[in-house]
Amino acid sequence: MQSPSIPLEPEMLARFADELADVTDAMAMSYFRKPLDVERKADQSPVTLADRAIEAKMRERIAQKFPAHGILGEEHENTRLESAHIWVLDPIDGTKSFISGMPTFGTLIACLSDGAPELGVISIPPTGERWMGLHDKPTTLNGTPCHTSGRTRLADATLYTTTPDTFDAAGSGKFEALSGQVGMRRFGGDCYAYGLLASGHVDLVFEMGLHPYDYMALVPVIEGAGGVITDWQGGPLGLHSDGHVIAAASAALHQEALAALS
Repeated sequence: MQSPSIPLEPEMLARFADELADVTDAMAMSYFRKPLDVERKADQSPVTLADRAIEAKMRERIAQKFPAHGILGEEHENTRLESAHIWVLDPIDGTKSFISGMPTFGTLIACLSDGAPELGVISIPPTGERWMGLHDKPTTLNGTPCHTSGRTRLADATLYTTTPDTFDAAGSGKFEALSGQVGMRRFGGDCYAYGLLASGHVDLVFEMGLHPYDYMALVPVIEGAGGVITDWQGGPLGLHSDGHVIAAASAALHQEALAALS
């Protein structure tokens, strides 16, 4: 049985997450645009030594600081998932971008308390941009508060999805229905698109096939910047969500997008 959580002090969490991201950024850049062997996992997604080494270092640091906390990550065995506090990690979100030299990959760090995200970090090593969201606090970009565009109409919105390759037939139909109503649609970005949404440059992100390590860190970042992020039915995202994610710059835009999907 999961024990009740002991509240984590937000400033302490933020400091630790910043230090952790400093370490992972440096590691990622030491591997970036260098020769790397690429393996294929069971789902045929690529993985490199960099992915595994970065996550191993993150796990080591978390275990030293918070030995009772659980860890759910992309590349290594999950531990203590019955804990009230769980760290959710993606060492390189956008491995395909990383191995092809595109500087749009990032590291995602989330800390959950009783299943709800208390902290989320999107760190983009090649650009030095780092978004941090803390529950009930404004999202920051490199320490300065940032905000979504606040746009409310699909006709004015810029929509991103990482790649149409992730959509099945039904998902592709949904994407076409939604993107046919926006002002502009673009492809690429991985987690970077969500950071750009939090800073007001992108208005909608629409994806499917994501895992908890792909989206849990995004929740505090988007919400703390004034946006909305849910599944395609408008439900909250959690560890057991179906991987269908929509993020919007405002509640009104989110509602219009959900209407387009239905």
